[in-house]
Amino acid sequence: MSASAPTSFDKILIANRGEIACRVIRTARDMGYRTVAVFSDADRDALHVQLADEAVCIGEATASQSYLNMAAILDAAQRTGANAVHPGYGFMSENAEFARACEAAGIVFIGPPVDAIHLMGSKRLSKIAMQDAGVPCIPGYEGEEQSDERLLNEAQRIGLPLMIKASAGGGGRGMRVVTDASEIPEQLRSARSEAKNAFGSDELILERAVMRPRHVEIQVFGDTHGNVIHLGERDCSVQRRHQKVVEEAPSPAVDPALRARMGEAAVQAARACQYVGAGTVEFLLDDQGDFFFLEMNTRLQVEHPVTELITGQDLVAWQIRVARGEALPLTQEQLQLTGHAMEVRLYAEDPAAGFLPQTGPVLAWQPACGEGVRIDHGLRAGYRVGSHYDPMLAKIIAWGDTREDARRRLIRAVEDTRLFGVTDNRRFLAAILRHPVFAAGDATTAFIGADFADDAGMHALAPQSHHWAMAAAILSSQPTGEQNIQHWRNSGPHTQHLVLQQGDTRQTVSLTAGAAGKGTLDITVGDQQHSVRLDAHGHSIEVDGVLRQPAWYQDGQQLWLDDAGHVFSISDETHAPPATTAGAGTGQIRAPMDGAVLEVRCTEGDRVSKGQVMVLLEAMKIEHSLKSDVDGVVASVTVRNGDQVKGKQILLSITPDAPEA
Repeated sequence: MSASAPTSFDKILIANRGEIACRVIRTARDMGYRTVAVFSDADRDALHVQLADEAVCIGEATASQSYLNMAAILDAAQRTGANAVHPGYGFMSENAEFARACEAAGIVFIGPPVDAIHLMGSKRLSKIAMQDAGVPCIPGYEGEEQSDERLLNEAQRIGLPLMIKASAGGGGRGMRVVTDASEIPEQLRSARSEAKNAFGSDELILERAVMRPRHVEIQVFGDTHGNVIHLGERDCSVQRRHQKVVEEAPSPAVDPALRARMGEAAVQAARACQYVGAGTVEFLLDDQGDFFFLEMNTRLQVEHPVTELITGQDLVAWQIRVARGEALPLTQEQLQLTGHAMEVRLYAEDPAAGFLPQTGPVLAWQPACGEGVRIDHGLRAGYRVGSHYDPMLAKIIAWGDTREDARRRLIRAVEDTRLFGVTDNRRFLAAILRHPVFAAGDATTAFIGADFADDAGMHALAPQSHHWAMAAAILSSQPTGEQNIQHWRNSGPHTQHLVLQQGDTRQTVSLTAGAAGKGTLDITVGDQQHSVRLDAHGHSIEVDGVLRQPAWYQDGQQLWLDDAGHVFSISDETHAPPATTAGAGTGQIRAPMDGAVLEVRCTEGDRVSKGQVMVLLEAMKIEHSLKSDVDGVVASVTVRNGDQVKGKQILLSITPDAPEA
């Protein structure tokens, strides 16, 4: 894009998927632009495809063959006449080669200049540039000499605790914190290997580790007329494995004076690389109020909605205006921050199972709504969450006049959002928002590993007796919600027994026609008894005289029940075969989710031991080890290396050893 000349375009291709593609399409459409979506084979029925004016399939499901396929994306732009590309975040958004290719093809890249992307894409080079620009940086080593000997010597000079970082990429890959000097050689080797595999570069930087800091980032914006401003800060301290979980603006740890200092440093960083468009300068903030440059993201951030809510600005609209050569809509003096906003990331994952990514169909989806609530998503009923992409499904955001107003509003929005068919992290998110350390505004990057480590939100939730009772009432009813009372006898004490199961827990429930009248059931769960009545339309359930408003979805004998954010998947096993002996293995190795087989470590006839790794499976960018649950002999192997498999598919079977007499 030329220095300040106006640029004309009328059709924008969004080189992304999911919620960010939908979000960009909506703003572009509101501004009068035609839009083009691109999609992989796995996303043919995705929401972003339906929202766009045109859509082009760009390859197979794997990202490398579709959303990272530069030639296919540029071909889609040419075929549809799109003369601008918005990259969203992730995928091609920080790829300098892609930005350069768009420029060569005469397509406007709605993002920063190529040189800025290249510079800030290297933690080593960007840190050197920031030091030259006078931006505070963490003491460390970012030199070009990368020999093992030099890195070891520099690590000893810096001292402990030590942070090892891959120069390229992000997301926590190639990052290690070392607190024991004897571990430095191995951690250097491990970080270098992981960085090479993830980013194609094994270049490292070393820094003094700042323990228990806050992660505070500044939103900056530049235009082709030389204007650069900041739009305040976001606090992204609540993280798990260097991945952000909760973001808020403004930060509870930043006062106006500190905001001005950090904002000026961020503007300096942007000016140093002649930045144009939306960018984020990330800092670590210690408990003394000192801050240090971490990195600059040369794109729109996942968490940009919280900045939009406190500024009243549409940052995607700003990106488009800047890309067509306009000056920034506001000056620094005109920008006002109002109220407080918080965002959480809704993931298809199971916190109680070590945050194992989940796959499956979206049977029902109903985002929360209300004053100050915003949901950015790319979901619809009928869509299948697969294993090929990041498991983030949506962002739930809330604004309030005060931080407490936003927090309280966000908790309700999280709990009122309905998603059935695939396991998600809503309960985990609500528990974080309720935690007293977070509520007080005191959470640091150590929060989840320390303050929150033993919280109930990290563990599976067992149904209480009234949940079993509600499930029994629903499963014994007609689809309309009215009880199927053909087998209930008002004149006698006829009792029906249901065997319900949630996870590994089975519960026998007894139902009799209630004394309170037609439609009422007396339901016994263990030593607890409940009076339950469904309304005629299935919109509410009265339990022990209290009318409740749960949401549920029933598919045959399977029920998903959501009671104020407590979600249970309960099945009717009354007529199912008896369960196997508790604790006994089955000998069947099943895929826990959709994925790709990386390695099969056995053949038919092999003798194996319980706990032995049999298959390596890759799903949602994570490698999973599937182990034998019995001692025995491999009877059959039904997959090979490279096979794509579905969740719960049997991969191999083992004949267990006969029990000892």
